[in-house]
Amino acid sequence: MTVALLYTALSLLAFILYAIDKTAARESRHRIAERTLHAVGLAGGWPGALLARRLLRHKTRKQPFRTVFWLTAAGNLALLGLIYLRITP
Repeated sequence: MTVALLYTALSLLAFILYAIDKTAARESRHRIAERTLHAVGLAGGWPGALLARRLLRHKTRKQPFRTVFWLTAAGNLALLGLIYLRITP
């Protein structure tokens, strides 16, 4: 699977998870663990998570979540950069 397809699939998954969590929050139902949301973002779904956060206005105020979100995005990009540097001559 190409990197673009992987990021697209993980971003779609992240968006769906954020939408489910937003609905659960509104209806006072069981929520998706923040750890799960961050794990999907770290794996490469952070672009979809960022889009969901903005469009759904979800997880935008809670400061600790925002900080960890940006750290996972940076970590993912750093890892992607290291992988790219190792496979290109």
